[in-house]
Amino acid sequence: MSRRATGTATAPVSGPLTVAAASASPGLPTTDDALEPALRGGLEVVEARLREAVASTDALADSASRHLVEAGGKRVRPMLTLLGAHLGDADDPRVVEAAVVVELTHLASLYHDDVMDSAPTRRGAPAAHQVWGNNVAILTGDLLFARASNLVADLGPEAVRIQAATFERLCLGQLHETVGPRPDEDPVAHYLGVLSDKTASLIATAGRFGAMFGGCDPATVDVLVRYGEDVGVAFQLADDVLDLTSEVGESGKRPGTDLREGVPTLPVLLARRAAAEGDAAARAVVGLLDSGRLDDDGVLAEAVALLRAHPVTAAARDTARQWARRAQRTLAPLPGSAAARALVTYAGSVADRVG
Repeated sequence: MSRRATGTATAPVSGPLTVAAASASPGLPTTDDALEPALRGGLEVVEARLREAVASTDALADSASRHLVEAGGKRVRPMLTLLGAHLGDADDPRVVEAAVVVELTHLASLYHDDVMDSAPTRRGAPAAHQVWGNNVAILTGDLLFARASNLVADLGPEAVRIQAATFERLCLGQLHETVGPRPDEDPVAHYLGVLSDKTASLIATAGRFGAMFGGCDPATVDVLVRYGEDVGVAFQLADDVLDLTSEVGESGKRPGTDLREGVPTLPVLLARRAAAEGDAAARAVVGLLDSGRLDDDGVLAEAVALLRAHPVTAAARDTARQWARRAQRTLAPLPGSAAARALVTYAGSVADRVG
């Protein structure tokens, strides 16, 4: 998920967790001599299991299912599952299976999202629907959801209920994003609700599964759920800003891709609010966004430049940081440990992404 996986937070070796500053290993939010190799080893096992889980004797299903697995990714959800487990017993074999479940669910949702958004690329590769068409892409997503359901069934009834509730929230988030806010609903509040369901719910489940199968007490499990909800919203808000301010991200998207595709983002929603309140610069931005000319690279570049320079982008950046700091504060009840410090660091890295 993260374009930049370094962070700036640590806690004491023992005692209550606090938010301070430190650096992390590239690609992982920790430099701890024991935790870092354990996480790397765990993620290698998850990767192997992922490839087993998507394999099929049907040639088309096999090729389409492997498409996004082989395109790569940071595997943030499995990493958070492993980190949650390291708050307890990370050696329970159910932890790896749970990590595979959450990543399969995430990958499945991407096949559907790219069809609905008409996204041309994903992680630097052509989106599945560009290769095989919409129908095959949607059915491939369904197939991966089925594989995830098959795996979670072995984790017990509670895990099945959690997965089902998460899947429901993913669908509701996509539904609400597609339909948009009601006439009497604040668009920004509606958008944050969409992010909570569509993005944060699965990240929260990743942490929950890790702590749960790591044998942590209910209070620790609850902390990981709340942390996932907050850091998930923070990450997507950071993505909104990076769509305007980065060059080319891990998804291979050019600046302004969300604008061109008509995807609502926080800077756009704030610009529309400012325009409605009489802000002339915001009106100029909205005029370009609604011109129907964003397919022209020059017009898109102008819209990106105007929106980047407007205070609404700085406001969106601050909002992303606030959610990341909120996620860090959620971890305060945890006793100091390498895994707890890594969770603080990861939330800090989300804030760092927007500069």
